[in-house]
Amino acid sequence: MKINLPNQITIARLFLSIVFFVLLAQFSIQTEPLRVWLLDVCAAIFLIAALTDILDGYLARKHNQVTAFGRIIDPFVDKVLVCGAFTFFAGSGFAMADGRQASDVAVWMVVLILGRELLVTGIRGFSEARGENYAANVYGKMKMAFQSTTAVWILVTVAHPEGFFFGWTGFVVGRTIMVWATVIVTTLSMLSYLNSARHLLAETSRPVKTP
Repeated sequence: MKINLPNQITIARLFLSIVFFVLLAQFSIQTEPLRVWLLDVCAAIFLIAALTDILDGYLARKHNQVTAFGRIIDPFVDKVLVCGAFTFFAGSGFAMADGRQASDVAVWMVVLILGRELLVTGIRGFSEARGENYAANVYGKMKMAFQSTTAVWILVTVAHPEGFFFGWTGFVVGRTIMVWATVIVTTLSMLSYLNSARHLLAETSRPVKTP
């Protein structure tokens, strides 16, 4: 099977995600010498992966190269990248000596993000199996934008708690705001998808008639 350019970019994003996870797994907030360069590299990789997500979708639509494979692999890579990043943010690598997370990401937030993705993936799979298109809506796109921006913000502010350029403490305070904004937008996105799938949920809840 010949893989077109948009799908090649998507597959490259998957490999970038793997590199991102391997590097992030080496990070510990307690290991000062690795702190800056490792998170800076991870931030750059994540940013490239997020921006190429826009590029592959644009090229697929522009050149009429939207494929079934692309419709499956593209959101899959998005979920792997974002869910994996936030899982690490709530993990031991970002745990400080006082028990707080340097990333401001709590475990329950990761559960919410993962739950949303599993729910929407299940609904999308059921819908498209019936031949109904279940494309991302504005809340889904906003959710991805918030999650990606927040992920990069976390990496940069944890690496540079004094402020990236001018020692601006608001830069770090803004991390907490961005994390909570991401949680809110993720929740709204989940509710929006549930609302759009009301007819599917109503149908699946009907008892099966037996002969």
